[in-house]
Amino acid sequence: MLFSDSFFTIKQKAIGIFKDKGSKFIAYAYPIKTETEIKIHLSQLKKEHVGANHFCYAWRLGADKEAWRVNDDGEPNNSAGKPIYSQIQNHDLTNVLIVVVRYFGGTLLGVSGLINAYKTAASDVIKNSEIIEQFIYFQYKLIFEVNDVNSVMKLCKDLQVIIITQDYSENYTLVFNIKKSLSTNLEERIKQIFNSKLTYLKTF
Repeated sequence: MLFSDSFFTIKQKAIGIFKDKGSKFIAYAYPIKTETEIKIHLSQLKKEHVGANHFCYAWRLGADKEAWRVNDDGEPNNSAGKPIYSQIQNHDLTNVLIVVVRYFGGTLLGVSGLINAYKTAASDVIKNSEIIEQFIYFQYKLIFEVNDVNSVMKLCKDLQVIIITQDYSENYTLVFNIKKSLSTNLEERIKQIFNSKLTYLKTF
């Protein structure tokens, strides 16, 4: 369930780094919208860092922040992915992937050392990222009659509706986006337009 009208993500790819006892932890942050993008970024990093020992990561997707995953990639359980994810949570980010590439330096760091290393690397890459606010939009389809064109257009203007498609060939039909915070007002005002049908399509 969405309680906020916006969410925070990063604008573009960023890089951070942390070193401890010869081991190097290179953190990469990417703005993402799908799980397919995650696979592409991971594949590319593995080609770029052929000699690396671990590719640990965490990601979160969606305006509701409900889709997420962590991966320790061979490190002790909860010593890598979870600390990375904690930084995503601490900065209230979503639609973001953070991968920390580790080059082993020959000295074991222990679980506590690994937790600190992955957390610090993730923190550093977030610090180097440009964090932006994005508004949550609902998309609707509205079918209405020709007599209501003026009322619908006024409503769209009043509520800052972004029209995606419009079709006046048979039934008058609009597909549009509107900020989540204005959606309740929209639904109430649409009820006043006789013979109109409003259908929710998606959130993004």
